[in-house]
Parts: sequence; structure tokens; C-alpha cells
Amino acid sequence: MQSLLPQAEIVARLLKERRETIAIAESSAGGLIAAALLAVPGASAYFLGGAVVYTREARTALVGITDGEMKGLRSSSEPYAALLSRTVRHRHAATWGLAETGAAGPSGNRYGDAAGHTCIAVAGPVETVLTLETGHGDRVANMRAFAMKALETLAETIARAGKGG
Repeated sequence: MQSLLPQAEIVARLLKERRETIAIAESSAGGLIAAALLAVPGASAYFLGGAVVYTREARTALVGITDGEMKGLRSSSEPYAALLSRTVRHRHAATWGLAETGAAGPSGNRYGDAAGHTCIAVAGPVETVLTLETGHGDRVANMRAFAMKALETLAETIARAGKGG
């Protein structure tokens, strides 16, 4: 997690300066995104909550996304990441929602995505959705890469919102 702290500090500074808040829903990053943001002193000024949404049951219990809302969607996709980021933002009344969903490895997921695949979405005054493919099955390295890309994407999106979108 140590390698994530410099990027988490950038996000924390942006959120504190703007007096904005964040809520997180992550899957294959396993809590690393939330842990990095919470490791920054003063996190209570911007961090409202987070969840590791790793299963269908967790999706329903932790963020309240129903099977009906999932109709036509699949996990580990950009549309699902966007729904998850918007939902976690709304449920926490946060300025920003960040979601990550993918396949850390060592093998792919049941949806046909290879190990090293993740989708990241930021919902807020502006939105970003993207897919990252690391190209390898090293589970721990992928988890770190997913968390780093999520933090970088969050910082870039917040900065873009500050420039008028």
C-alpha cells in the first residue's frame, strides 16, 4: 500500500481544498483504494465510506443495486462501473463516487475477462469511465495497479471539474 500513498495524498489535498467528499465501491482492488485514502491524515474531512463489493450478495446488501437494475449489465464492465459509482455517490450524498470492478487474477473471471482487467468509474460534477488491462495474472500486482489507476483517475477527474469540466 505504501506505493499508493503519494497518489492518495494528491486526491486528499484536492478534496480538502475543494471541501468535497468521496465514497468508494471497489471489487478486485480489495479495499486498497479506501485504505490508501484513509491512511492520509485528516481523511474524515473527505472520506464518507466505502465497501468491497465482491459478490452479487454484497452488491445488494452494501450498495443496494438490485438484480432488476443489473438487467442487461454484467460485472467487470464500464456500464456497471458507472452505475456503481453513481449509486455509491448517491447513497452517501458524496460529491464524488468512485467504483472499480474487475478480475485481479491469477485467472480471468466468469464473464470472459482476462486477469488484469478492470473498469473504473468516477461519478460527480463530471464523470470518467475507463478500462485498464495489465496483461498479466499477478493478483497482488494487479490489485495495486487497479488501485493506483483508480486514484489517478479520481485526481484527474476532480482536477478537470475544477477547470470547468
